[in-house]
Amino acid sequence: MEDDRVESLFAGVEYDIMELRMRESLMQRVMHGMKTHLVDKFEAFVAKQPNKPFLIYDDMIYTYEVVDDMACRVANIARSWGLKAGDCVAILIQNEPSFVYTFLGLQKLGIVVALVNYNLTAHSLVHSISAVDSKALIVGSGKELLDAVTDVLPDLGKLPVYVQGVSQQNLPAGITSFDDLMRDTFPIAFSPSVRSGVTLTDTCCFIFTSGTTGNPKPVFISHLKFLRNSFFPAFLCNHNQDDVMYVVLPLYHSTGLCFGIGATLVAGSCLALRKKFSARNFWTDCRKYKVTTFAYIGELLRYLVLQPKSELDGVHNIRAAIGAGLRLDIWNEVKERFKIPRIAEFYGATEAYSGFASLTEKPGAVGRLSPLLSKFDPDKKVLVRYDVATAAPIRNEKGCCVPVKVGEPGLLISKVPDDLLNKKLYKAHTKETEKKFIRNVFVPGDVYMNYGDSFVLDKEHFVYFHDRLGDTFRWKGENVSTKEVADEICLLPFIEDVSMYGVPIPGHDGKAGMAAISLSPNARLDNKELQEMYAHVCKELPSYARPLFIRHIPMQVLTGTFKNKKGDLAKEGYDLDTVKDPLYFLDHENKAYSPLTKIKLLNFIKSKL
Repeated sequence: MEDDRVESLFAGVEYDIMELRMRESLMQRVMHGMKTHLVDKFEAFVAKQPNKPFLIYDDMIYTYEVVDDMACRVANIARSWGLKAGDCVAILIQNEPSFVYTFLGLQKLGIVVALVNYNLTAHSLVHSISAVDSKALIVGSGKELLDAVTDVLPDLGKLPVYVQGVSQQNLPAGITSFDDLMRDTFPIAFSPSVRSGVTLTDTCCFIFTSGTTGNPKPVFISHLKFLRNSFFPAFLCNHNQDDVMYVVLPLYHSTGLCFGIGATLVAGSCLALRKKFSARNFWTDCRKYKVTTFAYIGELLRYLVLQPKSELDGVHNIRAAIGAGLRLDIWNEVKERFKIPRIAEFYGATEAYSGFASLTEKPGAVGRLSPLLSKFDPDKKVLVRYDVATAAPIRNEKGCCVPVKVGEPGLLISKVPDDLLNKKLYKAHTKETEKKFIRNVFVPGDVYMNYGDSFVLDKEHFVYFHDRLGDTFRWKGENVSTKEVADEICLLPFIEDVSMYGVPIPGHDGKAGMAAISLSPNARLDNKELQEMYAHVCKELPSYARPLFIRHIPMQVLTGTFKNKKGDLAKEGYDLDTVKDPLYFLDHENKAYSPLTKIKLLNFIKSKL
């Protein structure tokens, strides 16, 4: 037993030494750069390299000077509204140049920017805008965005709404053209003194996370946290001023925002931006724009692998891919087929204080958690045993959490820094902060954050993602709150209760939504109700949150605390050989939830979903 303990202690020690050396050298450089705000770095690069390409979009090149010109116009417009440092403005803009210069223009005045998910509609959209006490809403171009905002305009009260891409004569009453304002505004620069009172610990922006308890929650992102995350590409793959970073991930999320705008600005490099991911055009874009680094989520790379092989697969200038969620089953194929010299995998959460980063490029691993590295880890990350049914930590006879052994799935927790113990994670969601914390974990009074994800350690202490726990699952690169979806479906008059959970689908990362519904007394589930349910979820929920499968169960099974018991339902999924209850699938062709058969299931899985 003693020999096993010693062997475990020194397993992979050569990786530990290499990682500690890399951490030291890279973090010195990173910390040196975290002394000024992101917008200060932008303005410094504008002065230093005004004619250098800053942004490439749809074959158009925007130099640092051009983007600054537009950002100055935005700042002057916001100033004319009477806004000042610390005020909040919500933006609902897709991946396009206006997102970049609108964000930077508001930052010039020290305005907090709320990055609203542009897939949201109806109640979720209103909730997100209202939760941050925004003084104005700026909407990007596109009919879908305009329609979504017009539909909820009465619910926004007196909030001023400005829309890009449309002149005033083509807008409904109550909405103002932002393009007209930009045209009539001079690009006069502001002195940095207008934001001199904004510290690095103040809020830079709000990034929304679905979390585990319903509506999207705005997470406080400080200037310091934004800067730290923006330096990640430099930390992981030496992203520098000569690089071109390709980003197809949404800019309203941490990875797209920090690896897109953030990484570009801290390095003085160039960002190649695309509105939406296209597997067919991905490598063409990379070759055309001479991309050297790109940001990914695992599902993106899986779509690329599913594309027909081409002799051009490895023809590009890419030296590194940086992202999260690349699973072991396709890791080697991605690296070898597409000839990517370095894959830099990491793991983190929007509201978290810590995470993992793979510096050794072990296939499938998100990082390391060895005894030696743990000694130098200020966040004290630990994997502990948990109850599969409740996703809660299991405690021993002394009331303490129990670290897992090698090969045993464990819930990730990390120690909350003392100076952050009394700070909220979410705006307008005080109680939700406490739900993320676990107290008296190993000793009385200590506090750890619960990440809600489980991981597994191998014998060399490499860490591998295992599963998303609790009431959240991930689909199409988005977190889906089971409670939010269930609450929405329950608004239908013929639905009594809903158990919402995620189910795996072959060939896809994450889990797709499945809802087990029980009907109200005397209600029926015929074509009329199935069409009504389809129309309701398509109107009220973003595409990634809509249940792909419906299971009609006689009644819900509850736990001792009256929560829906979903473990067995999730295990059975949509297996037609196991499930005897009626099953339905999201049938866009017939605009209804249609009965599921084996042939329809096979065709459904083969479709783009």
